[in-house]
Amino acid sequence: MVSESRGRSVGTLDFLFGRNRHKESDDIASQQPTNDCGGAESGTRARKGASRASCEAENSAHSARDRQAPDIILSIKHNSGLATPDTRRWTRILGSYRTPNHVRSVAELVITALPLAMLWTAAWFTFSVGYAWASLLIAIPAAGFLLRLFMIQHDCGHGTFFADRLANDWVGRVIGVLTLTPYDWWRRTHAIHHATTGNLDRRGIGDIDTLTVREYQARSWWGRLKYRLYRHPLVMFVVGPAYLFLLQHRLPVGLMRDGWQPWASTMATNLAIALIAAALTWFIGIKAFLLVHLPIMLLAATTGVWLFYVQHQFEQTTWERDERWNLHQAALYGSSHYDLPVLLRWFTANIGIHHVHHLCSRIPFYELPRVLRDYPELREVSHITLLPSFRCVRLVLWDEAQRRLVSFREIRVREFQETAPKLAAP
Repeated sequence: MVSESRGRSVGTLDFLFGRNRHKESDDIASQQPTNDCGGAESGTRARKGASRASCEAENSAHSARDRQAPDIILSIKHNSGLATPDTRRWTRILGSYRTPNHVRSVAELVITALPLAMLWTAAWFTFSVGYAWASLLIAIPAAGFLLRLFMIQHDCGHGTFFADRLANDWVGRVIGVLTLTPYDWWRRTHAIHHATTGNLDRRGIGDIDTLTVREYQARSWWGRLKYRLYRHPLVMFVVGPAYLFLLQHRLPVGLMRDGWQPWASTMATNLAIALIAAALTWFIGIKAFLLVHLPIMLLAATTGVWLFYVQHQFEQTTWERDERWNLHQAALYGSSHYDLPVLLRWFTANIGIHHVHHLCSRIPFYELPRVLRDYPELREVSHITLLPSFRCVRLVLWDEAQRRLVSFREIRVREFQETAPKLAAP
């Protein structure tokens, strides 16, 4: 079952960080800029100590000057309301928040990994003494901590959790074994996502497949059915997450011809996963291992997919054709501010402040709330709260004329209104 995007065949379940289906991914990674607040090119992750210090000092100076400027006004109306020069100026302002606090980072890692290990052990113990229902209840908070661990891996991939690249990479690789996500492969595809988000001519790499209204209407009934199945909530949020983390991540899908590095990342992660799974199976048994770990993994995976979905699939998001696309505009207006309750905000490591994250991907997650406190005008940009966010599920097509996401129902009504007069004519 497939869906096509720009004429390419796309696996129905290949979403979230996607298949990265063609060699074009390397070209995008090397050519497109990313919003790391320093204007660095995508794919260039190493940072020299002296140049980093110089960049930090420059960003701090820009930030101090820009704080006093009276003409920085954020439009909170339609997502195209802010001029491009102002969005670029925001990246300079946000540069002063980039420096990680090593003590804070280690503490965040400990208070996430240690409770996860304790809850996993508690889930196994309750299962082993015959209280499977209690094990399933424990799986809920355990999944929250596993999700938070993935968010730390995400920060490591952006080089934001520690100042040292090796520390970021090795912490990310170890966490990748627990989250079933090959770190180096994922980091590369995620960089492409940041470099191409909101670009209609660069879809299909690290994002959820999204058709325009015209593309959908041009399809046959079979093509429309495939896309509707792909977009069905049961596929998107139940079958999809299991497929993505359990199966797709076992191969460097999309990067198989790009040298040994993607294979090394994926196969090393697979080997470590197999060794841990074998050890736990030998110690507690295959049944206990599967019935304890799978609920935790699947709950975390589903929540992660949902977060990624809401971060870019909301009504007033923005998409542009390549000739009109701008990185900074897409970062601010194509990413949501998913304003969650405090407890959920903690478990998701502030990833809901996604518009700021895309404007400056090198801000550690624990510094993102401070950005909103210092610049409250950013709070209302692309703002979504928990209950209204569930309505985003029905938004499945990009209407280039109305510049917003629309539902299948809207298109069906529109098509009926266009054809009804013709059918009624004698």
